[in-house]
Amino acid sequence: MNALLNQDTNLIRIDEIFVISSGSTDGTDTIAEEFTGKGIILIKQDKREGKASAVNEFLKASRNNILVLESADTYPEKTTVERLCLQFEDKNIGMTGAHIIPKNDKQTFMGYVAHLLWNFHHQIALKSPKCGEMIAFRKIIDNIPIDIVLDETWIEYEITKNNHRIAYIPEAIVYNKGPETIRDFLKQRRKITYGYIDLFKRTQYKASSQNLSLLISIVPKNFPLYSFKMWPWFFAAVMLEGIVRFLGFYDYYIKKRRHSIWEIAQTTKDITR
Repeated sequence: MNALLNQDTNLIRIDEIFVISSGSTDGTDTIAEEFTGKGIILIKQDKREGKASAVNEFLKASRNNILVLESADTYPEKTTVERLCLQFEDKNIGMTGAHIIPKNDKQTFMGYVAHLLWNFHHQIALKSPKCGEMIAFRKIIDNIPIDIVLDETWIEYEITKNNHRIAYIPEAIVYNKGPETIRDFLKQRRKITYGYIDLFKRTQYKASSQNLSLLISIVPKNFPLYSFKMWPWFFAAVMLEGIVRFLGFYDYYIKKRRHSIWEIAQTTKDITR
């Protein structure tokens, strides 16, 4: 909240900031209430209904035509909001996405995996825009399906369906934290894989991160060719991603498990600045 309140905005104006607290039990409500006199608007949901439900609360409450949506376990650099929003001077732009950088320690295996994953995301987005974690978009939709997993990607689908372009803004930095245990990695990534399958089955829309030929084309840029000690980590990371993709398929086609209310990956929540 401090990161949003202290944004450098010379050419745009932030009119309102919402915190959607969905059945929170970790003190979120109390902390947000301390900021209500500083421009934060707190909206409480009595029970945890999933992020899509929280996004719908935001869409319903907001008054502006340009909206910024940020995951609660991230924080932006001071110019990120302005960098995302200035792009809308181009009437053809319907959505912009930030450049996600994890705060994990690269010298640990799971830290290496987090940086590798988001570096793939960055390089894919440079070729074919893919947005997540923090986005800005034109308010051309009133709600999203309450049972979807990938809210940003659904908005991306709606924006493109309305003949607007998506723009990736590499200079708009937002920080997150990747899972620090294999258990949390599998927990987080399997539901994301499930979400991509579910989205495609509903809409026939495929995000650029699911384009196999595009993924293969950037593998050489990420392979640690001259760092032999990193080879096992690279191949282990690829194996982990293969496992979560299998688990996502299993959840969707065999187990019929729904992921609209996410099982929390606790090690992604203690991000420090």
